[in-house]
Amino acid sequence: MVFHVLEEMRIRSLGVIDDAVVELSPGFTAVTGETGAGKTMVVTSLGLLFGGRADPALVRIGAASAVVEGRVSVAPDDAVARRAEEAGAELDDGALLISRTVSAEGRSRAHLGGRNVPVGLLAELADDLVAVHGQTDQQGLLKPARQRAALDRYAGDAVAGPLAAYGKAYRRLRALDAQLDELTTRARERAQEADLLRFGLAEIEAVAPRAGEDVELAAEAERLGHAEALASAAALAHGALAGDPEDPEVVDATTLVAGAGRALESVRSHDAALAALADRIGEISILLADVAGELAGYADDLDADPRRLAAVEERRAALTALTRKYGEDVAAVLAWAEEGAARLTELDGDDDRIEELTAERDALRAELSQLAQVLTDARTEAAARFADAVTAELASLAMPHARVSFDIRQTEDPDGVEVGGRRVAYGPSGADEVELLLAPHPGTPPRPIAKGASGGELSRVMLAVEVVFAGTDPVPTYLFDEVDAGVGGKAAVEIGRRLAKLARTAQVVVVTHLPQVAAFADRQLLVEKTDDGSVTRSGVTVLEGEDRVRELSRMLAGQEDSETARAHAEELLATARADL
Repeated sequence: MVFHVLEEMRIRSLGVIDDAVVELSPGFTAVTGETGAGKTMVVTSLGLLFGGRADPALVRIGAASAVVEGRVSVAPDDAVARRAEEAGAELDDGALLISRTVSAEGRSRAHLGGRNVPVGLLAELADDLVAVHGQTDQQGLLKPARQRAALDRYAGDAVAGPLAAYGKAYRRLRALDAQLDELTTRARERAQEADLLRFGLAEIEAVAPRAGEDVELAAEAERLGHAEALASAAALAHGALAGDPEDPEVVDATTLVAGAGRALESVRSHDAALAALADRIGEISILLADVAGELAGYADDLDADPRRLAAVEERRAALTALTRKYGEDVAAVLAWAEEGAARLTELDGDDDRIEELTAERDALRAELSQLAQVLTDARTEAAARFADAVTAELASLAMPHARVSFDIRQTEDPDGVEVGGRRVAYGPSGADEVELLLAPHPGTPPRPIAKGASGGELSRVMLAVEVVFAGTDPVPTYLFDEVDAGVGGKAAVEIGRRLAKLARTAQVVVVTHLPQVAAFADRQLLVEKTDDGSVTRSGVTVLEGEDRVRELSRMLAGQEDSETARAHAEELLATARADL
């Protein structure tokens, strides 16, 4: 099922095309026309639309710029739509509008969903939208990373399960490596921090402050510093209240209040108010006696020993030394000591933590080695099946002697995982480097497919690959140019048949000069020049019925009205329809 469909493209001032609209089928669209009519501009336009290199030579002579616009249907919640929306693009009724402009001076601009975006974003989206296979522009499966991913999908559950387990272990190993790196590279800093904490905690432990001790000592120091004045004041106050034994003529407050009480005592029974006052005077007498007693005790207990004052000041100095370093007061110093002890425990435990993490890392590396070996074995088995299937396809595409294979290799790395008895580099997808190889002729060594075939051969190889991978590779649109170069007859029919097969699960656009290929298309577009050599809007038409038979006749014999050619064209169409 095709989830993304390139519905149409509008091309203006690009090469021979003045202004044309290309309407595409969700299935197989064939683009035909006379040589030089501008068919290849369809491939060029699609390349520009998805981030290809902007060549000012493509701009039509006399025009200020060339413009390619495309409309791609997308699901609103898929990866392409989300990435476009992240860039500020908006969907238009379930479709994504893409535009690329190339000026005659070489400047290039890109728009996505009505927003100006970097050209690189179009290239990024192309990975999920289109694979272009032409003489000069190859994408998709030519990238080794996509070759490995496609091989993994082709392998199915044999790779999917181990790859998921490998990915989970790999991510955990990366996290462990980061933790160990942080712990080991900062070992000196942590050792210095631990030494400072130990020194501070030892200093605090030596002083052993108590909570609130600084407040108590401050009050005691204040009292001891004024002991004589306090004693004198207490003695004077006591004498005023209780009298002076050495001077009995001095009248004290206690005596005066007692006299007042006696004066009222004899008459209190005659007036309740006066009785109440007499009671209050009695209370005052008791209070005066208590205060006088406490003043006497205070004076007796007051410590005026200068040695005690010196001890208090020495203790306060020790506490002050702590508060200068570790907090505003003793409470803050004690809080620092508690936090410091916890941090020191954490730092002292780093060695144990490093040992634990190292053991876990070693176990994960062993697990990764096992999983990487499973992946390598599964990929090797799937690659053999794949090579046989593609080689069989090529035999029917006029490349009977071509052989396709996978090069699955690893790079030695002493710090890597063990695969096949060797230590090799590894990554998020395993330890395998995967590359698709082609030997186009007997006796030629296999080479990467991008280097091992001519343009036409490469398109056929990619067609064979795409047919084998149909349903496993997520690219929903394929465009082939020159896929039929140098072939004809039965091989051309097989190419058409395989393109139609690929179109059952994807959108396929083919620029072709072979009627055997075009006959298998769901839609055939004709590109025609006007008398002045340009392609206008009316120059790209959808062929149906009699018009399609006439175009196929022209492609077969160069004569649109040849009865023999017409009969052959109708036979080709009937054969194609019978295959569908």
